[in-house]
Amino acid sequence: MNIRLVRPYVGEEELKKLQDVINRSWLGRGPVCKQFEEKWSNYLGVKMSTSVNSGTAALHLAVLAFKFPKKSKVIVPAMTFCSTANAAIYNVLEPVFVDVNENTLSLDIDDMKKKYTKDCVAVIPVHFGGHPAEMEKIVPWAHSKGMKVISDCAHVSGGIYKGKKLGTWADISCFSFQEKKILSTGDGGMISSNFIELIEYLQAIKELGMTSDTYTRYHLETQGTSKGNPLHWYYEIHELGYKYNMSDLVASVGLAQLEKIDYINKNRIDTMAIYLDGIKNCRVAKPAFPYDLSLPYYDFMLKLKNKQMRDKFILFMQGLGISTGVHTMPVPLLPFYKKFSSNIPTAMKIWERYVVLPFYVDMSNKEQSYVIEAINMFDRKY
Repeated sequence: MNIRLVRPYVGEEELKKLQDVINRSWLGRGPVCKQFEEKWSNYLGVKMSTSVNSGTAALHLAVLAFKFPKKSKVIVPAMTFCSTANAAIYNVLEPVFVDVNENTLSLDIDDMKKKYTKDCVAVIPVHFGGHPAEMEKIVPWAHSKGMKVISDCAHVSGGIYKGKKLGTWADISCFSFQEKKILSTGDGGMISSNFIELIEYLQAIKELGMTSDTYTRYHLETQGTSKGNPLHWYYEIHELGYKYNMSDLVASVGLAQLEKIDYINKNRIDTMAIYLDGIKNCRVAKPAFPYDLSLPYYDFMLKLKNKQMRDKFILFMQGLGISTGVHTMPVPLLPFYKKFSSNIPTAMKIWERYVVLPFYVDMSNKEQSYVIEAINMFDRKY
């Protein structure tokens, strides 16, 4: 068998909504984006959201929204995707890499407190692999220090932690809808907050700073108060913006995905439960987290004894046609980020142990049984 690592759960529903957009002949940002934003906000339970073309753009703009003084510091976990740190760097801020908790792979609160200085203006907790960061501890402590909390929710779409949906704990939250994510539009993202003024500000910034977007001007010309006005096309730019908007084509896929997100998340939980039961007697290959089966995870991840064992495992699975991945390299290990000094002993000790296994909605029973048997075969061998 050849088993992919991930596969988006898409089908006729997405095709139908894409066809509707094509038939309307408005492919860029328009009414479908607005509809997706409103439905996402309702699903999440926040006051307002704005769609963007990636989770990276979402993080960049979320940090930008607060207009922090240049050269201030932003706390980020060492084990995350580079976009989390880049959000600070894009805004001429300095990332402060904090070590991770070995159980959650999210930022270690004690190390965060130790590395905090008065020029820290924000913290970006990451729900790594879909496992929640300790938001009930992070948020009140950060606010007590006058810091903003910008939640990196790239690995979650739904999921309730201690009675609140992930994505509602922070001052502003950022989501990714990239191909591998739980809700997938190929590429895309969302910024959500209960602070309406933040989202309203970003609506213009994500469209090059224009005071009105193309569809709004078209709508006013053809149906609104600007009909018959030769200046219906007029807009202004008051500050530097970015070309980060989502298109109606992408938003249409998002709407279809959102309609089945509950099924997607339930299926992921069920698949995770089968995995955990199937490897419960393994001694060498163990679950990466204390997985909570009330939550839909982004990854199914194992931890091995050391790097040598992980490499053997990857090659063993390759030989059986099973894809694997490593999503856990500490950002400070990458050459560009070495200039940001960091003391992260736990992350450096543990990251080489982790490996990601195939995990997607329409994974068949036969495929999952094959992967589970392969894991057990490896465990018996070593």
